Amino acid sequence: MAATAPGTLVLSLWDKAQLMLWCANLLYALAAILLIYAVLFLMIHLPLFPLKHVEVKGDLQHVTYQQVSYIVTREFKGNFFTLDLAQVGNGFQKLPWVRNVSLRRQWPDTLEVTLEEHGVLARWSAGGLVNTRGELFEAASSSELPVLSGPEGSAREVAEQYGQFKTALAPLKLKPMSVSMNERRAWQLKLDNGLTLELGRDQAGARLNKFVRVYDATIARMPRQVAYVDLRYPNGFAVRFGAGETKPRANS
Repeated sequence: MAATAPGTLVLSLWDKAQLMLWCANLLYALAAILLIYAVLFLMIHLPLFPLKHVEVKGDLQHVTYQQVSYIVTREFKGNFFTLDLAQVGNGFQKLPWVRNVSLRRQWPDTLEVTLEEHGVLARWSAGGLVNTRGELFEAASSSELPVLSGPEGSAREVAEQYGQFKTALAPLKLKPMSVSMNERRAWQLKLDNGLTLELGRDQAGARLNKFVRVYDATIARMPRQVAYVDLRYPNGFAVRFGAGETKPRANS
């Protein structure tokens, strides 16, 4: 308390002990926060906690060691704390056969990288490959693969239908090597024995199942090689013979 002119009373800040204690505690808290921030800043930005190990997991058939090394060299910038996982993930995602990437830090110096590759199903006639989920992707493959085709945006539907056609033909030990759906949503198959099947737009699966049931009693018994079968008739089918004389046989 400070005295001035007679009859005047002035309260000094120093006379409010509770307020002074609160201010002191606030200053201590701010100092502690700044100290912690400074320590963390130094720990993160100084050459401490380097990443020493990269563990790559996944059933990898196409991603190579050289490709992984390239991504590590190009995208790994920073230490255990400052490494940009999104940037690293994008780098791995650009590899042709990589479908999905998962990254996880493992204390104190390891990054775990889990890669999921595309499981290739077929080629897409307009370019690229189709994976087992019906997704298009760009990659090179020397494998002999069936060819799928359809309107833009139909890859998933065509891939699913290919699987159903393949299952239906299994009893004959025949496989579809080409499955196409045109703009009218009509289906055509070319089999590995050279036979072309015209299934049409409606009830394609039912027509193919009927063909499988009667194959041994009809197509297989014909004296000449059948090249084309039109299954769009309600009570039967039409055939066109090829140039050869050999009877069609199911693959063994």
